[in-house]
Amino acid sequence: MKNVIELQDIWKIYKMGEVEVPALRGMNLKVKDKEFLTVMGPSGSGKSTALNMIGCLDVPTKGKVLLDGHDISKLDEDNLAKIRGKKIGFVFQTFNLVSSLNALDNVTLPMIFQGITKEERDKKAAQLLDSVGLGNRVLHQPNQLSGGERQRVAIARSLANDPEVILADEPTGNLDTKSGKEVMKIFQKLHKEENKTIVMITHDPDIAKYGERQVRLQDGRILG
Repeated sequence: MKNVIELQDIWKIYKMGEVEVPALRGMNLKVKDKEFLTVMGPSGSGKSTALNMIGCLDVPTKGKVLLDGHDISKLDEDNLAKIRGKKIGFVFQTFNLVSSLNALDNVTLPMIFQGITKEERDKKAAQLLDSVGLGNRVLHQPNQLSGGERQRVAIARSLANDPEVILADEPTGNLDTKSGKEVMKIFQKLHKEENKTIVMITHDPDIAKYGERQVRLQDGRILG
């Protein structure tokens, strides 16, 4: 099975005045096509920095990021944005919904930049919301939805451009146990029925078990 994403000897060093702080220290990781991978690690281990590399949100100080075999570590922001828009969907712990837009309009946002007509955007967004159990909540604002419902809107939005890869950063971190389990069922369905490649960051061992493969990150390196 091919590697969708590969991190080769990735270093990310942040400068704090005169001090250099390495968040990633020679990290190596391969993510296979259609894999469900969970990345575990304590706070400060470099998990979110690693996800930013995988998701083309940032570039490394040293090393290579390969997406479908192409080195993207030297691309400028415009080209990275194009890749993100087509290949990768994001789900964040804090949902990142636009508070002034209803659920439907939040889901249509990524499609606007792909030149899809409003009629098509609205139709697809309604279908996606229905697929995550929110067919009756499409016109609700985020503040009218529970935390679990907001995260389901965010998952629907991540699917707007039918990406190959879904990246999730602590997606259950702000949810109660019941809502967290409902959200994880959706990720399992996306993996098993939609053949999505999923990379999920978590500090929760119970959530990590949903992945078919788990890796541990500590001090900016993969253990083992």
